[in-house]
Amino acid sequence: MISVNRDTAIRSVRTHVLEAKLAQPFAYSQAWYDRRGAMLVEIEIESGIVGWGEAFGPARISAAVVQHLAPLLVGRDALAGDAHWETLYNALRDHGQKGGAIEGLSAIDIALWDIRGRHFGVPVSTLLGGPLRHEVHAYATGLYRRQRDDHAAYLCEEATGYVARGFPAVKLKIGFGLDEDVALTRAVRSAIGPAVGLMVDANHAYDVATALAYGRACAELDLRWFEEPVTPEDRSGYAEVRRGISIPVAGGEAEFTRYGFRDLFIARAVDIAQPDVMAAGSITECKRIFDMATAFGIRCNPHVWGTGIGLAASLQLLAVVPHVPPSLNPIQPMLEFDCTEHPIRQRILTTPLEPVEGMIRIPTGPGLGIEIDRSALQHFAVEPARA
Repeated sequence: MISVNRDTAIRSVRTHVLEAKLAQPFAYSQAWYDRRGAMLVEIEIESGIVGWGEAFGPARISAAVVQHLAPLLVGRDALAGDAHWETLYNALRDHGQKGGAIEGLSAIDIALWDIRGRHFGVPVSTLLGGPLRHEVHAYATGLYRRQRDDHAAYLCEEATGYVARGFPAVKLKIGFGLDEDVALTRAVRSAIGPAVGLMVDANHAYDVATALAYGRACAELDLRWFEEPVTPEDRSGYAEVRRGISIPVAGGEAEFTRYGFRDLFIARAVDIAQPDVMAAGSITECKRIFDMATAFGIRCNPHVWGTGIGLAASLQLLAVVPHVPPSLNPIQPMLEFDCTEHPIRQRILTTPLEPVEGMIRIPTGPGLGIEIDRSALQHFAVEPARA
């Protein structure tokens, strides 16, 4: 039997389901939002150290996954990270190789990395081998659909507002109809000027023919990437779009684990891979995905859309994203900074993580480098914390 250090044995695993109503609804190509939610995981070890994690996706589903897996963790050594990942993945392998099962696992794994960093007194990026960078540019994710008819007017105003705040790039949501999408993309590009980066995200609202038509119509607009042009299951469709347009194709926020990204890479489906630390298998698996991507010559730029915990975990990962291709002047990954309304995002942190003039420092404190405001957890809780 493997002995367990008493101080680092896992004492408890708790889930926190949070929710907040929005002042104004917004939409992307698949759904309207009138509230934002989160599922946080709190793991405590016998020494009293607490680590925090977060899952992407429907909060109650991932909370149920964590509660199901918790008995496999209690009493085990929190420092045995890879062993826990394999145990938890295998426990649900026959039932959930993607989706909610991996999202729940991701939240647990993030919390265990936070514990290990706090235990050794170093940031997670140090445990991952040491940072390649200490700060990153942040791009503004926003420009969603509102309940108004003057779409070009409010989108251009919002985009220029991000530029005024110092963001070097912005991302526009498309997928509302080809002609309208092309017109709005041209309007936003004209509003922000040629020097500001512009990305677009269809959230898989197109078929291959429409994605090709959009890419060709916007070829002269110098788009940094075209994100999720077609449904995530359609890898051959991704590859066809990639071959047919000059705009780099990005995707992967709806892909999971090294196994899913292996197939995406073999299909030559993307120029830029976007694993989400809260969904794809957490820090453990995202590092494996990054390393595998270098063998295929594919850049990685993580997807980020959660609270301050997911933001902090993403920053620790961004510190170690390899340069692809390596050079004296490499293309650097950027932090996706969600600028939409999210009452929970920064409230749960004692010190918010905000970019300054478009740059954000990677936290250097132990673990994820953040501290949690428990009063905010109580304020946004929609059900009692569950162990």
